[in-house]
Amino acid sequence: MMPLEVENLTFAYDGRSVLRGVSFQLMPGEVLGLIGPNGAGKSTLIRLAAGFLRPDRGTVRLFGRPPAHWPPRQLARWVALVPQGAYIPPTFTVWESVLLGRTPYLGFLGVPRQPDRAATRRALEWVGIADLSERLVGELSGGERQRVLLARALAQEPRCLLLDEPTTHLDIHHQVAVLSLIRRMAVECGIAVLIVLHDLNLAATFADRLVLLVDGMLVALGDPKEVLCRERLTAIYGDTVAVFPRPDDGGRPAILPRIGQGNLPAQGRIT
Repeated sequence: MMPLEVENLTFAYDGRSVLRGVSFQLMPGEVLGLIGPNGAGKSTLIRLAAGFLRPDRGTVRLFGRPPAHWPPRQLARWVALVPQGAYIPPTFTVWESVLLGRTPYLGFLGVPRQPDRAATRRALEWVGIADLSERLVGELSGGERQRVLLARALAQEPRCLLLDEPTTHLDIHHQVAVLSLIRRMAVECGIAVLIVLHDLNLAATFADRLVLLVDGMLVALGDPKEVLCRERLTAIYGDTVAVFPRPDDGGRPAILPRIGQGNLPAQGRIT
């Protein structure tokens, strides 16, 4: 059964069109990157996929059913969301915060059992923050809090993982570590991953396929080498980027900033 199907998805905020006729599928074990300029509709699409918003037209199906047709408890076991800027109570310890991911599995009294504690421990170890388990969330850096959010989602043991900019606040070492973990879990555990990324190089490196949104419309879907071609990126971003094949990674594209006369500030404008 397909983890996520999006068909002719259309959505507007207060009459302002955000998504227009977007269609794609997310397969088991796949990392599907969602990219595009600011305001393209990426975060809105993630929220629609999770069932937090309802489309104006079109359909979203998670494992064959619209999100609203799932019992909330069952949906929370199968699908985990890591949104941008998610709140974590600052007085909770890291352990307590990650254990919240087990909420859909707890019994009537909400008492964690051995499987819940084991899943929490695994998630902390996977994300590399087991040594922080007794720290208060309010004492953590932004990057550490971001890893707590990811660990909380992994503790749910989901079949589908929806991630909105999970590498925000992380340095390059932890960006690579987190995305490598996500890719390994997709491959080894069959988890389907839809991930919003602003960094095109990270998207090219870690995604199996890419969905490129521009002004709420899907303009490209496919292999990173096909989607991130020079002609397409120049049409979207102008002459600010250069694209080169990476011989050490099967020709996956590397996207670099290009400074030229056409995109430098006008003389005297910087004060």
